[in-house]
Amino acid sequence: MSLIKRSLAEFIGTFWLVLGGCGSAVLAAAYTADGAKISESTSFPLGIGLVGVSLAFGLTVLTGAYALGHISGGHFNPAVSFGLWAGKRFPGSDLLAYIVSQVLGSILAGGVIYLIASGKAGFTLTGSNPLATNGFGTHSPGGYGLFACFITEVVMTFMFLLIILGVTDRRAPKGFAPLTIGFALTLIHLISIPVTNTSVNPARSTGVAIFAGVELFSQVWLFWLAPILGAILAGWLYLAVFSESTVEERQNIEELV
Repeated sequence: MSLIKRSLAEFIGTFWLVLGGCGSAVLAAAYTADGAKISESTSFPLGIGLVGVSLAFGLTVLTGAYALGHISGGHFNPAVSFGLWAGKRFPGSDLLAYIVSQVLGSILAGGVIYLIASGKAGFTLTGSNPLATNGFGTHSPGGYGLFACFITEVVMTFMFLLIILGVTDRRAPKGFAPLTIGFALTLIHLISIPVTNTSVNPARSTGVAIFAGVELFSQVWLFWLAPILGAILAGWLYLAVFSESTVEERQNIEELV
């Protein structure tokens, strides 16, 4: 596939990830219905909640990877591209094209979410995480500070990349990688939504923060630095310890001993 076609697949895949994940958080996470039959005067929650949003992010990656993974590799995330590059699974010459495509796809998705959400009377960009933005301090859903949020994003992205590198290794069972990666992203969201609203994806953070105002956008740097750091560390570790050549070298040494 040409780089243009692969970049287009990354644009569409990242658009789908942000639209499905952040869109579910903005439009479906929590709402109420008046006049429910539970009682004549009570409202009850109908939203999908934290578990539903976590599943939405996992499902977008799962479906996107099956649909587009054979074209571009299904990164949909600058941190994944950096991690695969660090693990020598992806050429550095393609990094810029992939990252630009991912960020543009995310921005388009953020704009679509904003247009849909603003179609409801009374919609405002209020609260600590409008448009499902990520943040620390006052913009952390649970009020977590900068250091806790930094560690969370580094560790979660590190594990995400280890899983990706493992299930896409040619020694791994074939055909299950998108399922595993989707479930991994779901689990990551279940753990870390209360801390940072879960990024592990610089493009996802940027695409919605652009529409949420200067204060939220000023915190996006963390969600570039921490995920990319965690991803690169995972790529280096997998290459140094678990790569096929490393395993073969170890086996040869054991045979000699």
